[in-house]
Amino acid sequence: MSTTRVFIHGLESSAQGTKGTYFRKRYSDMIIENYPGSLESRMDKLRGILTDKKNLVLVGSSYGGLMAAMYACDNEHKIKRLILLAPALDLEEFKPYLNRKIEVPVVLYHGSRDDVVPLEQVREIASKIFKNLSHHIVDDDHPLSDTFTSFDWDNLLDD
Repeated sequence: MSTTRVFIHGLESSAQGTKGTYFRKRYSDMIIENYPGSLESRMDKLRGILTDKKNLVLVGSSYGGLMAAMYACDNEHKIKRLILLAPALDLEEFKPYLNRKIEVPVVLYHGSRDDVVPLEQVREIASKIFKNLSHHIVDDDHPLSDTFTSFDWDNLLDD
């Protein structure tokens, strides 16, 4: 069964942002959509896109990381791997998921100089929820501007 790769951008970004453009150039099969509006409308769109999809590798950046984590908590059976980039797990909207335990592999990258999403708070939340977590703190800012392209995306997104 082939993998379905999905990128979910952050709150103030789009599918045309730096990460979306990077993925589109390198992974032509990756689903890269725009998610405007409220969290509810964004999640409705994501659920609609992924209705008939399985074996998912979700990459979520910041607010998109929140969305990817919420989707994975509700649909763990459909997830192959979750890749979270400075995910906004500290937001109020994630509180209903704080008692979940997710077994799928999760790779999390967070910049040590992130001034948007609190590193320690997210680390604590992620380590409680994700039982198979690989957490990487990199010398970078919130958008991971310096390190994003250096991650081993071929392996991370591998079938």
